[in-house]
Amino acid sequence: MNSTLRRIGVAVAAPLLAIAIAVVLTSIVLLALGNAVGPVWQVFLSTPMQGVAEAIVNDAAVLYLSGIAVAIGFRMNLFNIGVDGQYRVAAFAAALFAGQGWLPGFLNVIGALVLAMLVGAAWAGIIAVLKVTRGVSEVISSIMLNSIATGVVSWLLFKVADKQEGSNATNTKNIPESSHVPALAQTATGQIFGLTILAVLIGIAYWYVINHTRFGFDLRATGSSESAAVASGVSVKKMTITAMLLSGAVAGLVGMPQLFGQDFNYGSNSQTGLGFAGIAVALIGRNHPIGIGFGALLWAYLNGQSNALQINAGVNASLVNIIQGVMVLAVVIAYELVRRWDKRIEARRVAAELAAGKTAGATA
Repeated sequence: MNSTLRRIGVAVAAPLLAIAIAVVLTSIVLLALGNAVGPVWQVFLSTPMQGVAEAIVNDAAVLYLSGIAVAIGFRMNLFNIGVDGQYRVAAFAAALFAGQGWLPGFLNVIGALVLAMLVGAAWAGIIAVLKVTRGVSEVISSIMLNSIATGVVSWLLFKVADKQEGSNATNTKNIPESSHVPALAQTATGQIFGLTILAVLIGIAYWYVINHTRFGFDLRATGSSESAAVASGVSVKKMTITAMLLSGAVAGLVGMPQLFGQDFNYGSNSQTGLGFAGIAVALIGRNHPIGIGFGALLWAYLNGQSNALQINAGVNASLVNIIQGVMVLAVVIAYELVRRWDKRIEARRVAAELAAGKTAGATA
């Protein structure tokens, strides 16, 4: 088989097999729970209700940023499980800064974005320093730092909360109206946040850095074989710190679209759990910028259809969580099966070439 055709076949077969496995496993779960399979798939294949499409786009952009943050670490076998904590502290710091209105108009937004990236990078830097200096697993330290971030932000939020008479809401001071980012698109039922454009810009930057820079090559080389990277002169410690700082900087942007497009403050009702969803999105997308985009859209679409699932199919909306988990499991299974299939084909090809060479040598 032609190597180019084989690569295309592998690229197409894996996602198709993943979808097939996900459909079969989800249908089995539905039947086991006593739910009708047809109405559920009918909901997922139907057009979203009014206002849901805009929410899906907004959600996908945020999930994409989270997925890219995770993927940067995954590229060199670093498991940055701490994106959830990194974006929390970054969003709080950015909201606190922007709420003061020290800078005019859009300069206030830019200042908050830069601060969010710096804070996210600094929080991720703790993980990197612990790993390269003390050998602490990034999985353990990042999980612990997630809990610490939640507690620290809650404590600081209580200290600096802008108390409104007659309200129990706990949040930072509202961002001045002059620093609100206009919507990219406005409909009768919703809007697409202006800072969703960050997802596009970060995606392009990620693709370029990974595929067209020396740093990207070193990152991929270290992830493929740490010993080979060391032999070629790559400093693994330096790469670990740099990759984790970049991952944290991108994580710091996760909460920005909603902060400057809808909430205009950080409070106890701010969106949570985006860092953990980013891990699943990166896995679904196989750390590829386009694949992560499809993964983010799929995850956001499932989230958006949860209410319709309850209304039109009579199924508990928590089924979406089951389907999302099955999706991740299906991707892992599918890519492993396809990888083994591709490996067997390559082994047979090499064996055939060796046999042909021996035959030619014997004839000569």
